[in-house]
Amino acid sequence: MPTLTPPPLPQERSWREAWRLYLQPASLRMLLLGFAAGLPLLLVLGTLSFRLREAGIDRSTIGYLSWVGLAYGFKWMWAPLVDRLPIPWLTHRLGRRRSWLLASQAVIMGGLVGMALNDPSQVLGPLVGCALAVAVASATQDIALDAYRIESAEVNAQAALAASYQTGYRLAMIWAGAGVLWIAAWAQGPQSTGYAHIAWQTAYLAMAASMLPGMLMVLGAPEPVSVPIQPARNVRDWLQGALIDPFADFWRRYRWQAVLVLALIAVYRISDVVMGIMANPFYVDMGFTKDEVAAVTKVYGVVMTLLGAFVGGVLSARFGVIRILMLGAILSAASNVLFAWLSGVGHDVTALIWVVSADNLASGIASAAFIAYLSSLTNITYSATQYALLSSMMLLLPKFVAGFSGDFVNAYGYADFFTATAWLGLPVLLLVALASKVRSSV
Repeated sequence: MPTLTPPPLPQERSWREAWRLYLQPASLRMLLLGFAAGLPLLLVLGTLSFRLREAGIDRSTIGYLSWVGLAYGFKWMWAPLVDRLPIPWLTHRLGRRRSWLLASQAVIMGGLVGMALNDPSQVLGPLVGCALAVAVASATQDIALDAYRIESAEVNAQAALAASYQTGYRLAMIWAGAGVLWIAAWAQGPQSTGYAHIAWQTAYLAMAASMLPGMLMVLGAPEPVSVPIQPARNVRDWLQGALIDPFADFWRRYRWQAVLVLALIAVYRISDVVMGIMANPFYVDMGFTKDEVAAVTKVYGVVMTLLGAFVGGVLSARFGVIRILMLGAILSAASNVLFAWLSGVGHDVTALIWVVSADNLASGIASAAFIAYLSSLTNITYSATQYALLSSMMLLLPKFVAGFSGDFVNAYGYADFFTATAWLGLPVLLLVALASKVRSSV
């Protein structure tokens, strides 16, 4: 019986054809829908860690609270429901993908309101509960949106859709990163240092309102043409089609090579994810103000990520995804060493600009190639479930390891921590190289 390999490299396009992909309606829609997807992430992880550290929460607690992000790593558990279960009244009017998108966005908005109203310096539990609700709803939105993206265009256009999605995603992160800090600083007044609950409350309420454009976009976007699902005759048939068949299909198509593919997915972003949890506490401890962090990490950095996403998408379409996966892995690991250098420099805004810009450029290139790679592995019949499984594996191990990052920093300091996260990238290079050899040997 012949052995199936990961999908072949896409046919190379001319430079003009590669850039033209970004002008397709599907790419433009994905740009706007990516904004809705990118808004919640920092508000329950990155920006939240800045808020918590400013409120006096210790680094170890912040590290453990990053496990809220494990909701993104376990989303495969309810992805079959998103793939197959209709939402009463809503699915009939909007369709399978858009109904789940709208419902999850409504929960995100409500959760952000709850995070705004609760003061972590007084009691932490309610805010964490609201953050968990936002994370679960955000992960659900990702499931539906990934399926929407995969079903909206052919495989060879997925790199462009991924780059457009990343662009919208990163624009939202500017708003959820720089915007929320600027709003908090403005609400706090001239003395924008130290913690003030009313300032963060104003900022998070503004973020909740910012979900409205995404909800309007879902209402105006067309429902993609998806593979029709035969109604199940009983509960057993439903479980077979929703839970068993998507996973069995993946293993049937890739057989023993699935182990290599899944191992690569599980560790590809580990350097970035583990390092990112302590980035904002690092900025606070280095004495950077909200305005400085907003201007540098959430504007310069995100702009460089946008550039990296476009470059990664074009290079993937031009030279193939696997080659750019290797480039992104090398750059992502190497850029973490720059943070170790910055920890020795101290409070230097110019140095911060260069380090953050380099790190985010690398992240953008890696993300565009990686999303395209994940998209190419899915079967459109089970697009939501299979993509959720693959993208969940990308976060599960890194998020778990990141939970101990605060303990590591307390024990060894920031310089050793950032250097250690760079070393975590070495297995990634080996796995990408192995995946490349598998492709070329067939």
